[in-house]
Amino acid sequence: MKPVVDPDLCTGCGLCEETCPEVFLLDDDGIARVINEDPEPEVYGEIEGCIELCPVDAISLASS
Repeated sequence: MKPVVDPDLCTGCGLCEETCPEVFLLDDDGIARVINEDPEPEVYGEIEGCIELCPVDAISLASS
């Protein structure tokens, strides 16, 4: 599975970067982006947590 951030929805709250910094990073413009498109299975739980925590539902998992 591939994590995806919708930049049109992202408000830059930073919860994803705080929860899973090995996958998400806030850019200089304050919008989250995926820095690891092929994460290890061990972090899928953290990614799922990011999906649940995102206040604007900007994060999802796409099929690879």
